[in-house]
Amino acid sequence: MSYTIAITGKGGTGKTTIAALIVVAMTRAGKCPVLAVDADPNACLDVALGVEAKNTVGRLREDARILASEHPDISKRELLELKISESLVEGEDFDLIAMGRPEGPGCYCYANNVLREVLKEISDNYPYVVIDNEAGLENLSRRIVRRVDALLVVGEPSRNGIATLHRIQALAAEMNIEYGKFIAVVNRVHDIQNTYDDLKQKMGADGIVLLPHDDDIRMWNEEGRSFFSIPENNAIYRKVRDEIAAPIQ
Repeated sequence: MSYTIAITGKGGTGKTTIAALIVVAMTRAGKCPVLAVDADPNACLDVALGVEAKNTVGRLREDARILASEHPDISKRELLELKISESLVEGEDFDLIAMGRPEGPGCYCYANNVLREVLKEISDNYPYVVIDNEAGLENLSRRIVRRVDALLVVGEPSRNGIATLHRIQALAAEMNIEYGKFIAVVNRVHDIQNTYDDLKQKMGADGIVLLPHDDDIRMWNEEGRSFFSIPENNAIYRKVRDEIAAPIQ
């Protein structure tokens, strides 16, 4: 069984950056291979990891129509295996698969279903799976994975940001989403100690990770650089490595 980490939260809070840093920290620690899953059609986890996802599972509907017309004897399983081989991007010590943007209107449910089938087929081949979800809990509510070992919810250190963390935590309970640990991650924090004390008092989280504002991270994102080149002494990388990746066995 693989250990699955799912990252979610409001849009613009740094989910993709944190997902990439987790993958980097785990591979540097020898916890590999890692399957990185870009389940957000608007995200760019591939860029953050220094690879390019040219093919995505979101395009399968149109591909399936073409293949079905050209090869009526091809089975659904053969089609799935073909799509996996086309969509899987191989990196050093990690692989990546992306949902991408579905082609045509009303295709998101179909793309999620295909992603679920793909993950069911290949996730057990990886000891660790890191999923960068779209904003909210929609992907998790569709059960694209059987179970989440660590659910990381990313927010910002504002009153609204903390309230969103509470709402997502309550929503996860209402949806009966299965997870082992609930970890609140607050990004771009200026007052670390007061924010930590406030969250510890108000939130029933298994872990609280506070990440400081960091201009280097902002520059990495703006320039589209791979986080595999982030130095070991970067403050945010160290926090992600020591407080999220390191405790994972």
